[in-house]
This record gives sequence, C-alpha cells and structure tokens, in this order.
Amino acid sequence: MAVRAILLAGGLGTRLHPLTVELPKPMVPVLGKPWLSRLIEQLVTFGITDITLSLRHGKEVVTNYFREPPPGVRLRFAIEPEPLGTGGAIRFAAGPDPDDTLLILNADIVQTFDFQGLLDFHRSQDAQVTIGLVEVADPSAYGAVELDMSNRVTRFVEKPRPGETESRLVNAGVYVFNPGVLSWIPEGRAVSVERETFPSLLREGVRVFGHACTGYWKDIGTRERYLQLHRDILEGRCPIAVTAPTRGPALWQADDAQVSPLARLIPPVYIGPGAIIEEGALVGPRAVVGARCVISKGARVSESVLWDGARVGAGTTVHHSVIGFATGIGGGSVENVLLAGWR
Repeated sequence: MAVRAILLAGGLGTRLHPLTVELPKPMVPVLGKPWLSRLIEQLVTFGITDITLSLRHGKEVVTNYFREPPPGVRLRFAIEPEPLGTGGAIRFAAGPDPDDTLLILNADIVQTFDFQGLLDFHRSQDAQVTIGLVEVADPSAYGAVELDMSNRVTRFVEKPRPGETESRLVNAGVYVFNPGVLSWIPEGRAVSVERETFPSLLREGVRVFGHACTGYWKDIGTRERYLQLHRDILEGRCPIAVTAPTRGPALWQADDAQVSPLARLIPPVYIGPGAIIEEGALVGPRAVVGARCVISKGARVSESVLWDGARVGAGTTVHHSVIGFATGIGGGSVENVLLAGWR
C-alpha cells in the first residue's frame, strides 16, 4: 500500500519567542536551512514523496518557501481554519476517504529515524496504529508508554511520578495510521491524539503497537534544546551532515566567507556563505554563523547560533544565545537570550 506523509507544522512555538512570533517552529534554521526542508529531504530518501503539510501559524512563510516543491515531490498544504489539536489536524489534513497508509510526524522534532523500519514493523504486526517511541532517562516530563511482550500498547501514563511505571519509553511524535483509524477522530473540533484518541483506541481494543526507534531525537522548542542540537551536530553526536568545506578539525567555512587573518576561530565553528568576520573578532567554540552575517572588530561569539544576516557590532559579546534573521546588536554583551529585530 502506498504511503503518504502528514507533517504537523502549525504550532506556535511560544517558548522560542520572539524568533517564532511569525516564523513557524518547524521553519527554524538548522545550520542555515529550515528544519522542515531537511525533514522533507529525509522522507524522500525513504521513497516517500506524497507529503501534506498541516499549517496554521505562519502559514504564509511555509507556502512561500515551498512555492516550488522539491523535484519529484507531491506537496500539499492543509491550512487549519482554527486550532484543531494534533488529532483534529491529522483528520483535517488527511482529507476525505484517504486510502494510503499515513506516516504522521510532529514536524518540530529533529530526528534521524529509520522510517522504513517503522513501516515494516507496522505491517508485520498487522497494526492499525503504530506509535514511534524513544527511550529517555526520565519520562516524568513526557508520557510513558507501556508495552506487552508483543510490543502492543497496554497503557499510557502521562507525566508519571516516581514508581508509577517502569517504562522509560515515550511518544516520539511519529505515528503510522491505517486510514480507517481516522473515523475514531471527531471532525470539526480540537482533538488531542495523545490524550483523547489513543486512550479511546485502547479501550475499544484497536490494535495499537509501539516501536522503539533508534537514532537522534530532540524537541527543539526551547533555546537550550535548539543550541544543544547545533552543539550535537558540530561535535558529531547528531548525524546531520555539515556541507560546508572543512578548513580544519571541526571548522567549516563557506568558500565565499571572508575571515580576517587577524580574527580567531576556536572549533567547533560553522561559518556560512557570505559571512564576514573582521579583525580581532573571536568566534567559537560551538558557534554557528549564518549566511551574510557580520561579526565586527573585537566582537566575541561563543556557544551561539546566528541566523542569516545577523550583525554583531564592534566589541560586542554574544554567549549562549540565538540571534534572529537580520538582527543587529551592539554595545556591551548578551547572554542566554533569544533576539529578533534591530536593537
């Protein structure tokens, strides 16, 4: 049976404000490229080319970016008329009478899962729903999922207290649905697939299975997690490829970037196309400098990500922060912040 992907990309991303006031969270750049674009490329490597984007917040940003879909991809947009929750968004995006197996992803989670292995498991178990799971050290911030010996889901434990469950498997935001399961999701209202749909399916004896996925997994919804993602990429813990030319160990620099011989780079560092690093500047460690950024004389940037077009004024220090598109800062220092707009 054919597979169609639904990417849930309409969330508000409030914990990344002001960067995501207008920008949908799945569109935040990962090494200068929107994560949503990288996710679509990932799906294509598994032969999944029929993709629907479920949108609401910042929908124009997404539709404008993907005005020309990637080659060979059938890309559809489902724009929610009102907030519908995860379940309602899935039902709305699937459209009337779908007959494909549905691979559903929370598009704001960075992962490197084997989707083919997940689909193969779903089919081998004759499952109606398969939930992708990841193992965490402490499930109390998530919802633990308990399985029987055949990997069939037996119970959900939301934000478990110590001793409430032995399971350390949590919902990874990746699902496989047989199309008939959509009839269990009410139309025209907000529905939480996690809190409403899945528990009701268990009560009715629907075949819901869990599959432990391996690979990298991180929700990038906070400044710390977003910065940690980039540290993991630069230090080799996340297998997202760094495509810029290598200038030394853990030092990547685009060919047309201009780095003064009197500047100092402390790896790991990524410098994007057209960036300018002036004399006396200190960049790194664990710094990502986007395309066309300018780091002026004597400025210091460390443990930070600068989005395309950001400018750091002379003598300014940036540490453990994310600086938004075309945002200029100058004078003094900034630390542990998210910044957007001229300052």
